Amino acid sequence: MIKERHKQQKDENFPVAFCLFPRAYRDTVNAYYKFAREVDDVADNPHLSSQNKLDILNNMERVLGGAHIRGKKFAFARCLREIFVKENFSLSLATDLLKAFRQDAAGFEYQTWNQLTEYCRYSAAPVGRFLLALYNESPSTYLPAASLCAALQIVNHIQDIGYDAKVLKRIYIPSEMMLKYHVKNSDLVKNEVTDGLRNCVNEMIEKVQGLLKEARVLPCVVNSKILRIEVFVIIYLTQYMIHKLLTRDFLKKDLKLSSFERGKALVKGVVKGLLTRKKTLSRKGI
Repeated sequence: MIKERHKQQKDENFPVAFCLFPRAYRDTVNAYYKFAREVDDVADNPHLSSQNKLDILNNMERVLGGAHIRGKKFAFARCLREIFVKENFSLSLATDLLKAFRQDAAGFEYQTWNQLTEYCRYSAAPVGRFLLALYNESPSTYLPAASLCAALQIVNHIQDIGYDAKVLKRIYIPSEMMLKYHVKNSDLVKNEVTDGLRNCVNEMIEKVQGLLKEARVLPCVVNSKILRIEVFVIIYLTQYMIHKLLTRDFLKKDLKLSSFERGKALVKGVVKGLLTRKKTLSRKGI
């Protein structure tokens, strides 16, 4: 029997390294993370109906907009609104997440790769924009950040293919790609990866590598050294996980990054971040 998941920050394969953030930023980052985790848990709760999920998520957005709705579950939204108002952050950094989670709650089926990356525009890219806004980075950095966030999101989807299909009845593989490799829905709930699913995932990872290539400019154009290090660490972690997905059976066993891999990514990210100098992002790169 597969257990229902309730991820904590320590369980994330691609965690925000709080130790790297200045102390003044940590409460803001923590509030955003807790809100994102809360709404994600609502969308992923197998015990709630689609309508229940949508009602809660809609009320979350109302609370972000200033409505007074009672309930412990809305505390994170109230806290985040207060911080965003104080810091003059756009509420879209939070409401965009809600768009994605409403899509999850409604059971949206992805037909094409473009539809999947468009979903990532709301489910993942706002996190990148939030961190860039926190450091007052130029909006010209948002595009490569969106590519990095989409790559992370899709890697997580591939890791969770079995769980998502069995427990959440949700599929993030574009149906046109499943058709191309003769992958059936039943293949996603088996105990081992079929040849068709392996080929399908390999193509997805090839496209993810393209997103990472677009994202590699990001650490070179941000002003903050700490943020530059954070981005390099995340890129290294992503590469390590991609290697696992390509060489191991992700249906047979949950794939996790080891402490050694996390430590190695941190060391390499710090060194690379300190040695990298900021470049000017040309109009072509925007």
